Amino acid sequence: MLARPRRLRLDERVRNMTRETRISKDSLIYPIFVEEGKNIRTEITTMPGQKRYSIDTMGEELELVSKAGVRNIILFGAPANKDECGSGAYDDHGIVQEALRAAKKDFPDLYYIGDVCMCEYTSHGHCGIIKGDTVDNDKTLPLLAKTAVSQVRAGANMVAPSDMMDGRVLAIREALDEAGYEDTPIMSYAAKYASAFYGPFREAAGSDNFKGNRKTYQMDYHNRREALKEVFLDIEEGADIVMVKPALSYLDIIREVRDHVDVPVAAYSVSGEYAMIKAAGLAGMVDEDAIIAETTTSIYRAGADMLITYFAKEIAQMVQSGRIG
Repeated sequence: MLARPRRLRLDERVRNMTRETRISKDSLIYPIFVEEGKNIRTEITTMPGQKRYSIDTMGEELELVSKAGVRNIILFGAPANKDECGSGAYDDHGIVQEALRAAKKDFPDLYYIGDVCMCEYTSHGHCGIIKGDTVDNDKTLPLLAKTAVSQVRAGANMVAPSDMMDGRVLAIREALDEAGYEDTPIMSYAAKYASAFYGPFREAAGSDNFKGNRKTYQMDYHNRREALKEVFLDIEEGADIVMVKPALSYLDIIREVRDHVDVPVAAYSVSGEYAMIKAAGLAGMVDEDAIIAETTTSIYRAGADMLITYFAKEIAQMVQSGRIG
């Protein structure tokens, strides 16, 4: 008697019933960029369809996200002023802190994640304090911890350190605990690679002043085993969720991490991935929705439990319709 796998493919209902990969709207996280000023809806030219908002217009996007069924937001700030030490990141009245207060007031049912880094706030565009030609890891740690506490105090439900400094998860965990935020989770950008896929983000976050590269603190994309080392260190230091970034070129890393840890695994489908799909779709070279569906499913199939994506609203609609998920 021949095994015939196609028996489970001949009817859409049985195909849906026997899917191996399930995607939930609850696992989607949508990034929003907030800048100082009023009545701002700045188009991000490198990311068609994405905008930077001021706090007074941010609610328009939060309303759309909420209606789409996406419940989780990660906030990035674009401050008016930058300095050598990125003081806007940990200013209690900084752009992200004020955005959190406003968002929590108007949309209290959404879940807010604060991105903890300094690249948007430093005049040099690096993720910490500069020493010579690179970042001074240890001098940066207290400022990251201070940033995390400030964001949680303003209303962040979770913090997500994206800087890739050694020891930052422990520094943030200790600072949060000392401030009375023992129950606030940390989602660590644990395996974050030095990637060309981040290019459009620099316009989005207003950090296109960046010079040089981040290869001394972000990971070499040739390395696979090192990702596990970074992930294990962050878990030991108190990370509740670990992340792989970018997503599409690192599906093997997502799978490797998923197979070796028992904490939730996140992936970040970054600006360059979004921009390529949008550009090809707008040029009529591909079916944009089909590409979004296929690439998203590949990330979850690789082992991601949650996904940060600029396509969150579109994906939520596909899940709702049963196209994926």
